[in-house]
Amino acid sequence: MNAIPAHSVTTVDYDRYARLYTAARAGDRLAQRTLIEELNEPLWRVARRAGLDPESAADVVQTAWLRLWRTKDGLNQPRALTKWLRTTVSREAWKLAGKLKRELVFDPLDIKEPVIDGIEDDLVRDAEREAVRRAFLAQSERCRELLAYVATFSRPDYDVISEELGMKRGSIGPTRGRCLDKLRKTLLDDPSWGSGEERKADGI
Repeated sequence: MNAIPAHSVTTVDYDRYARLYTAARAGDRLAQRTLIEELNEPLWRVARRAGLDPESAADVVQTAWLRLWRTKDGLNQPRALTKWLRTTVSREAWKLAGKLKRELVFDPLDIKEPVIDGIEDDLVRDAEREAVRRAFLAQSERCRELLAYVATFSRPDYDVISEELGMKRGSIGPTRGRCLDKLRKTLLDDPSWGSGEERKADGI
């Protein structure tokens, strides 16, 4: 059986990809190769947006394809192929990016993005950093996990956070806000933080 001929499209042709997928599942190697050739690059870009290097992004895409072909009964809805692939690549990429960044970050506060806007930045003094560290460690484990994960990325993937931390997607934003409020209060109640602010005001 011949693969469905490739053609140029400006939008995703879900029906065409569904037919290619069905043909590939039936053993059509050309259909399988066509899918991979046409979807590899956009899937790679999805992985790259999670912050992965080119090689890691390619590995994630390959993992997604392997998982697709090894799915015992195939997809229930072949038209959902591209969505399934993008979702799988996105989740795996964010998980890997998070793992790599957490391995590089010894302390959850040693990150480029500020945990609290206007409080921690690259110019903060050692005493102030220690106050932030104490405030962070004083929070519940749930808050520490969420704040560390969210702060690691400029655009965190809430689907991944939901899966990784076992939280409902809709609760992530409100919980993050409450955790930040608690962290601010703990920090501002720390005398060493207050004295640090006074020293800066005095120009010391």
